[in-house]
Amino acid sequence: MAMPLRQTIRVATYLFEQKMIKRRDKFPLIVELEPLFACNLKCEGCGKIQHPAGVLKQRMPVAQAVGAVLESGAPMVSIAGGEPLMHPQIDEIARQLVQRKKYVFLCTNAMLLRKKMHLFTPSPYFAFAVHIDGLRERHDESVAKEGVFDEAVEAIKEAKRRGFRVTTNSTFFNTDTPQTVVDVLDFLNDELEVDEMMISPAYAYEKAPDQEHFLGVEQTRELFRKAFAGGNRRRWRLNHSPLFLDFLEGKADFPCTAWGIPNYSLFGWQRPCYLMSDGYVPTYRQLVKETDWDKYGRGKDPRCDNCMAHCGYEPTAVLATMGSLKESLRAARETAAGSHG
Repeated sequence: MAMPLRQTIRVATYLFEQKMIKRRDKFPLIVELEPLFACNLKCEGCGKIQHPAGVLKQRMPVAQAVGAVLESGAPMVSIAGGEPLMHPQIDEIARQLVQRKKYVFLCTNAMLLRKKMHLFTPSPYFAFAVHIDGLRERHDESVAKEGVFDEAVEAIKEAKRRGFRVTTNSTFFNTDTPQTVVDVLDFLNDELEVDEMMISPAYAYEKAPDQEHFLGVEQTRELFRKAFAGGNRRRWRLNHSPLFLDFLEGKADFPCTAWGIPNYSLFGWQRPCYLMSDGYVPTYRQLVKETDWDKYGRGKDPRCDNCMAHCGYEPTAVLATMGSLKESLRAARETAAGSHG
């Protein structure tokens, strides 16, 4: 895990306060904020642009976006969508969150990044999170448009030159092999030298147009077990806890804690997570209190059977790490190793 030391300490302090001082059993680690659903691409694994035209035209007001994050109390925010850079006030949303010392990851396909980069200011509390699903041919195929990979690479280089933190997010499908995983992560880690990388097995949520190429649990474990072999896992600057990487490999198993990475969109707080839509509530408190969390997860809801997504299982892994001195020391060692990788 390559999380910067300042951020690691902040998150650890927050978790300790929630668990040991406030005695809460459910609280957010990071909020997935979606201030719009519109996008300038039609990725095969995403269903956000399937919303009606009237919904796609909507943009969340700045005060509503910032207020939801503050109400939740989460120390980190992932601003997604849709394509956030299409929001006319996205820079103001990010600025106000950074001003309140929230760690902000602005997720983007990077098509507008070089055009909009001047609106943002480098900060240890801010990072661009660029979606890269493979090398040129593979990535452009996944987003159904040629030239997107090359534009994303140039945008990442420019952002790095301007002093921004840049992270990436890569989703892998059953058409991937251990070698395609290695190829793109080697490129991002060694050639582009991005600060952190996040990885996720694709999950077949109902609105995604392509329902044929999502990974099952055993496929996921085999894919990552082979990709992580030979010291790759330690060498790459992966933005995940060691226990979550164990989970991806099948070395550990956890229950889902979707309340740890909740989704807030134009419709409100989504129940139970951004991948499943069982209704919305206006406050995070209602989401926690009024959702029957025990009915979700593998073996409980058939929709969850093939899910190993970050939003459900990373919070569990982080809490398990914090609850174990051995795992906390292991995470610290891997963070140090990753920062020098």
